[in-house]
This record gives sequence, C-alpha cells and structure tokens, in this order.
Amino acid sequence: MVSGEITERAGILLKALVEQHIRDGQPVGSGTLRETAGLPVSAATIRNVLSDLEERGYLLSPHTSAGRVPTAMGYRCLLYTS
Repeated sequence: MVSGEITERAGILLKALVEQHIRDGQPVGSGTLRETAGLPVSAATIRNVLSDLEERGYLLSPHTSAGRVPTAMGYRCLLYTS
C-alpha cells in the first residue's frame, strides 16, 4: 500500500465517500458518489479513482460489487486535509 499525495478529484471523492459512509454505515458505490460529490465525471471515471485510492490503502472493498468503505488511513487523510 503506497500512500502519498492524492489529486484534488480523488480528495473530493474520498471526502464524499467518507461522509456518505458515516451517514449510512454501508459501502458506497460509484453511482452514489456521482450524485453526492457534484463532479461532472462518469461513474466509470469515479470507479477508476476509487480503485487507485484502494490500491493506495485509503479504501477497502468488502465485496466485488458492494462499493467501498474508508480504511483508518482514509479517515486520517480527511482529518489532515479538511
């Protein structure tokens, strides 16, 4: 897991995902993020960004089609960037 700097888009999506996960307590999918993040990008683009965040250790996918949840590192990243 390689952490480090993330793009502005990734930061926006990470923040929206963490907030949605806190509200619902459920894994968050790309379609939900597309609605809540307010970015003019496709769900496929969001999935690609989330995949990168998962590889870096910020997110975890509990099941292939379940969406993603933040890891401890994902929560901490938000504390330092908010």
